[in-house]
Formats: sequence, structure tokens, C-alpha cells
Amino acid sequence: MKTLIILAHPSIDNSRVNKQWEQELIQFPDKIEIHELYKEYPDWNINIKYEQQLLEMHDHIIFQFPIYWYSYPPLLKKWLDDVWTHGWAYGSKGHKLKGKKFGAAISIGDKKENYLPTGSVSFTINELIAPFKASVKHVGGIVLPYFAIFGASFQASDEEIKQSAKDYISYIFTNSK
Repeated sequence: MKTLIILAHPSIDNSRVNKQWEQELIQFPDKIEIHELYKEYPDWNINIKYEQQLLEMHDHIIFQFPIYWYSYPPLLKKWLDDVWTHGWAYGSKGHKLKGKKFGAAISIGDKKENYLPTGSVSFTINELIAPFKASVKHVGGIVLPYFAIFGASFQASDEEIKQSAKDYISYIFTNSK
């Protein structure tokens, strides 16, 4: 079964990392399906039934996004709010996501040391994505470790970004088993 990538980048054409990651992902069409939220829903009118069917067809789902003001991009948050409904994703009759594996592939503009307890942000990435992990657990999903690149805005070289794309593919295939 293919891995579903829910790609949520508000300006992917201007992204050094997410655009490179996407170029790497499209080399595996038989194993990876890419679903770009900002291209699919420029008007933010989400087709909930379609999205739910898409999730039901996949057991391995990766959310790919940049850290956006220390959280997800806003359309991804809206997507979660709209698609993961009571009676479908959770509640006494909501079990459609139970047992599915969910991961996060995150591009982070700042340096890694700033995301340490002693860094300028004072929060780790695990702390920042706690709502994502809690949501996955709430619906009975399996939380995978996150994949990330730091310094995406300025510090990462083109070579580091290209290597991160290859490492991202390894992350996907390793965690899809």
C-alpha cells in the first residue's frame, strides 16, 4: 500500500526544502501518493468526504509542512478540524483512523540549538507538535517519530537539503513497514 503525504505548504514554489522533498517524493509514484492541500483547496473549501476516503485508503500517512509560527500552517489545522470528525475519526462509532501510522516531516527555518530547552525558542519540536501527537493518539492512530531539517531558511546548504530529501525517503520507507 502507498504512503500518503499530506503536503501543507502555503508557498511551496518559494520553499527550498519542501520543493526539494516533493521532487524526491515524485520519483516513487508506485509507493508514495502526494496530496497538496494548498493546491487542492486554494479557496479553503475542503471536500470532507473525499479527504476521509483518501485517509481510509492509506495506512501510512505523513504530514509534510513547515513550522509556521511554532505550529502547523493554518490550512492544515483547518483540514484536521474539518476532516477528523466525531463519528468518523473518534467517538463511540469513530474508528476509521485506528491503527494507522502517522508521521510528520517538518522543515524548520531556525537553527536546531534554538529548539532546545536552553535555546531561544525554549521549546523542543516534540513539544511544539504535541497537539498533533495527542490528536493522533485520540483517534487511535500510531504516532511515528518526526523527521525534520533545521536551518531551512538560511543555514542549510543546497547539499544538505538534497541529502535531507534522500533521508526523508528512507524515513518514509523505514516507517511504512
